[in-house]
Amino acid sequence: MNTDYKKDSDNMFENKKIFVFGMARSGYEVSKLLASTNQILITDGKEQDEDKVKELECLGVRVVITKDPLPLLDDSYDVLVKNPGIHPDHELLKKARSLNIPIINEVEVAYHYLPDVKIIGITGSNGKTTTTTLTYEILKKAGLPVHLGGNIGYPLCSLVNNCHDGDILVLEISGHQLHDCVDFKTDISVMTNLSEVHIDHFGNYENYKYNKGLIFRHHTDKDIGIINLENNDVMTVSESINSHKLYFSSKRETDCCLKDDAIYYMGEPIIKTKDIKLKGNHNYENIMCAILVAKQFNVANKIINKVLTTFMGVPHRIEFVKTINERDFYNDSKATNIKSTQIALSSFTNPVVLLLGGLDRGHSFEGLKEYLGHVRAIVCYGETKDRIKDFALKYHIKVVVTDELAEATKKAYELSQKGDTILLSPACASWDQFANFEDRGDLFKKVVKELEGE
Repeated sequence: MNTDYKKDSDNMFENKKIFVFGMARSGYEVSKLLASTNQILITDGKEQDEDKVKELECLGVRVVITKDPLPLLDDSYDVLVKNPGIHPDHELLKKARSLNIPIINEVEVAYHYLPDVKIIGITGSNGKTTTTTLTYEILKKAGLPVHLGGNIGYPLCSLVNNCHDGDILVLEISGHQLHDCVDFKTDISVMTNLSEVHIDHFGNYENYKYNKGLIFRHHTDKDIGIINLENNDVMTVSESINSHKLYFSSKRETDCCLKDDAIYYMGEPIIKTKDIKLKGNHNYENIMCAILVAKQFNVANKIINKVLTTFMGVPHRIEFVKTINERDFYNDSKATNIKSTQIALSSFTNPVVLLLGGLDRGHSFEGLKEYLGHVRAIVCYGETKDRIKDFALKYHIKVVVTDELAEATKKAYELSQKGDTILLSPACASWDQFANFEDRGDLFKKVVKELEGE
C-alpha cells in the first residue's frame, strides 16, 4: 500500500473563521474538533439537543438555530463545512461560492488531523454498510488496531483523538461526502456496486457515478482498488484509475469469487456458503470485498471463518426479527430505493408479504416487476401508498392500503400463511413519517414483538 502520498503536515485549520452548515452528528463533531483553535459558527434549521448546544457554547462555538441562514454568511469566513446531506444547490452554498469561500465537509477536515494511519474507504449504491461492518469485525478479530466510522454513524472527526500511528480506519464513505472532499485519500478503496439512486441530490446518474468514483482519487499503483467485476458501471468508473485493481465476482473466476458453493481467494477456498450466516449473492459479494481487504493485512483464513460463521448482519438490512406462528419477519428498513428492495426480494424463494411505502420522490416502482414472482401480497402505507396500489393492481398482486407502518405490519401478518416471509423493504425513504430509516425499522420490530404476545 502506498506510503508516498502525504497530506500537508501543517494544519490548515488554525486561527480561521469557520462556518458550519448543518448540525446532526457530523456538524457537532467537526465543531468540537475545530473549536479550540478557530472561531466557529454552526447553524441549523431544526431545534437541537440542549446538552449538545450547551457543550458547543462552552467550547466557544456560536450556535444559531434559524431557517434563514443566508444573513449569517459573509466574506469574513475562511471556509464553510457543510453537512453531506444538504443539497449542493442550496442558496447558502451558492452564496459561499459567490464569495469564493471553500466548501468542504467533516471528512476532509478530519483527514488533516489524522496521524499516520491506513484508510480503507468503502462506497457503493448498496451493501456498503454490511461490507464496512464485516471488514471491521474481521480486522478486529485478527487483533489489529482498527476503528469503524464514516457514514455508518461515527463521523471521522469523532475518531481523530483516539487514533495513533499505524492504526487502521474502516470507513463507509457516501457520494455526498466524496463530493466535498479535496485532499482526502484512502489506501484501499472498495466499490461494491453502482445503480441509479440519489438522483434527486446529484441531478443525474452520470454526476452520481462521477462522485462515487472520487473514492479512488489520489491513488497510485501502490494503492488498492477493489472492483465489482459484474457491475458494468463500476467497471466503467474504475477503468482509468491508477490503483492496483483486485476484482470480485459471484459469476466468474477472479481474485475473489463464488465457485462450487464456496468463496475462493486467489484460487484457495476460504469458506463454504452453507457455513456463512448471511445469505444471498449480494451478501456473498459483500463478504468477498471484506476478504480482499483482510488479505491485504495477512489475516488468516481461520479468523475470517470465525467471523463469517457468526456474523448475523447489520440492523435494518434484511435483518431477521422473529418467527411467529411459522412466519418469518425481516426488517429491511434501509431499503430506501428500488434496487435495495430488488436485492431483498431476491434473497427469498418462499412466499413473501411485502411492506412498501414512505416518502414520495416520484420514483417508479416498475423496477420491481420482475421480482414479484413469489410475492403473495403487498401492504402499502405512507405518501406513496396510492401509487403502490396502482402498481400492484397492474400486475395482479393482492394489495392492502394503510396509512401507517404499524397498521401495515398487522395487516401483513393477517394476510400471511404458515411458511411465509413478512418483509419490510419499503423502496422509499422514511422521512414522510420518521426521522430516519432506523426509527422506521425499530417501530416495525416493536410491532412484531407485540404481535407475538397476541
